[in-house]
Amino acid sequence: MDVIGIDLSGPCNAADTAVAAFRSNGRRLVLQERLVGADDAAIAALIRQAMPDGDPVVGLDAPLSYNDGGGDRPADRLLRARAVAAGLLPGSIMPPTLTRMAYLTLRGITVARIVATIGGVRARVVEVHPGAACVLRGAPVEIVRALKSSAAARHELLRWLEGEGLEGIGGGPDPGDHFVAACAAALAAWKWSLGDPAWIHPADPPWHPYDMAC
Repeated sequence: MDVIGIDLSGPCNAADTAVAAFRSNGRRLVLQERLVGADDAAIAALIRQAMPDGDPVVGLDAPLSYNDGGGDRPADRLLRARAVAAGLLPGSIMPPTLTRMAYLTLRGITVARIVATIGGVRARVVEVHPGAACVLRGAPVEIVRALKSSAAARHELLRWLEGEGLEGIGGGPDPGDHFVAACAAALAAWKWSLGDPAWIHPADPPWHPYDMAC
């Protein structure tokens, strides 16, 4: 099984999109490819590459639906409460139609459609939240909150992710926050695929067609 974590950015800012593609190896995920600066075509190519080997699991860090009339979806409200209780800031989960989120939501919905178009019923898509996925699984909240500002925190979080079963992600220079988030997205998607999410809000089609999981 291939597991692909994607830390998505808006459609005009593909330079901040990172993809971490893993191959399942028993109880571990082994990194196969990393991409930083991935546009939609690069993401589609990775999905096509994974398709012949099985049913890829794709964790997308972006809203994959929005609430009719705007504001929080039920899943956003519930996850924010759990994340804040665990020490994350309320702004770490924002409504999909908020001005600064709308373009990310637009791209998230589009990339989910691309994955479905390429993979048909074989590819499995889940909406994930990397920060919450780490904290709710026991990662130190202070390093998760420092992910964007501290290279030391990024390296420490990669070591924590290695302890959770991700291989081949450590070492080298500063990996950047987007790659670390993509790895955390893969962790959340992998655990979801195994029926072991730390938190889940089931899909509610047609309005919210994908599970949200951490």
